[in-house]
Amino acid sequence: MTHPLQAFMDVRRGEWPLALAMLSYFFLVITSFWILKPLKKGLFIEYYDASGFSLLGMNFSAAQAELLAKVLNMVVAFVAVVVFSALSRHLRRERLSFVFCGFFLLCYALFGRWLSHLGDGTVWSFYLFGDLFSTLMVATFFAFLNDAVYPETARRLYGLVGLGGVAGGVFGSTIVRVNIDNFSYPGWLGICAVLAVLMVVAAAVAGRYVQVPAAASEPARPAQARSKTQPAPEPKPRTRRHGPATEGAALVFRSRYLMAVAAIVGLYEVISTIVDFQFTATVAHYLSGPAIGAQFALVFSITNWVSLLVQLFLTGLVMSRFGVGLALLVLPCTIAMGSAAFLVFPALWVGSLLNTADNGFSYSINQSAKEALYVPTTPAEKYRAKAFIDMFVQRFAKAVAVLISLGLTYAFGDFNSLRYLSLVTLLLLVVWVAAARYAGRVFRDYEEASDTPAP
Repeated sequence: MTHPLQAFMDVRRGEWPLALAMLSYFFLVITSFWILKPLKKGLFIEYYDASGFSLLGMNFSAAQAELLAKVLNMVVAFVAVVVFSALSRHLRRERLSFVFCGFFLLCYALFGRWLSHLGDGTVWSFYLFGDLFSTLMVATFFAFLNDAVYPETARRLYGLVGLGGVAGGVFGSTIVRVNIDNFSYPGWLGICAVLAVLMVVAAAVAGRYVQVPAAASEPARPAQARSKTQPAPEPKPRTRRHGPATEGAALVFRSRYLMAVAAIVGLYEVISTIVDFQFTATVAHYLSGPAIGAQFALVFSITNWVSLLVQLFLTGLVMSRFGVGLALLVLPCTIAMGSAAFLVFPALWVGSLLNTADNGFSYSINQSAKEALYVPTTPAEKYRAKAFIDMFVQRFAKAVAVLISLGLTYAFGDFNSLRYLSLVTLLLLVVWVAAARYAGRVFRDYEEASDTPAP
């Protein structure tokens, strides 16, 4: 390397149009996500902070009510998997993006009217809508990206493309923090609608420069190049025997490699949900009223600046020099340090920085490394298996984390009990690290076995 930025700027001349289009697309998706996230979270917590939420004779705090909403998200995610899988059989790459962007444009228009009259139904549906956006659009973007490049190209380009995401996180969270009182909810949704139109433009441009021919179906996995860590070649998926609701699951359970990826995603979601509950409950414990939304916006802004610095100076360097396997281990290490600190000292800013230890590295180096794992898979695995993992497995894991969090907080019954959730986190991190090491070794074997040269 001739300079520190070459790790993620190693882009060849013919790759720049695709890289910049994908960078822009990811920037727009994550900007929208970080506009919606503090709005839907702040609205939900503020709405139930004073009186709580009652269900079946039980009263839940605002933070606990949000956990229930995450359980309901599993149902929404299942519907999303079915729709995504069905559409991906006929639409790929930019065409799939066009369909979902159109859907969210319609939703922005509807919520722009509904949010002027707050009620339980509106608050809950807007919270679920915010998660649905991240579930569908992030999955759609990465399915497109993973279907457009070769494994060797992914190692060099994903740092740059990922920079668009973390830059979008910084931009989105910062403009919300600075202007949170200057725009109404319909105003923010209007901004998101403009971003959705720009996503359509970026996807259309990227679609003109994909590297992998549309007919490509099977990655190169020559038997003589396999190492001991690589599983035997898997038969070509027989997708006709499964419907949209089960095809992705069948593909995952047929592959040890995809099972490891599912374990990484699932364990992360369990741990992240626990960490986010500790963060949310800590803020609600120490603050009240508008100060809650302001603290969320400030922490999210700090988190995204950290994510930007990580993407600039760490992601490309680690992935290019040391490989995807080592990059997968960075996030569990940072979460381990944050959880250990909260276990010892559960103060406002220690709890707030749990969000930074998680999302500051999740949306940068871990996102790039995790998504690179899908590059050497078949189109069916990139779309249907990935949809099952990123939508259903992710939301199911969140539901598991909800049960863990609610069970322990009800068992101990006070704020100080939150610290003991960190013990659960630390135990789960051990399994996560084992799955990440396996997936990293197999990806390296796929990469070495591939005899498809980058253009």
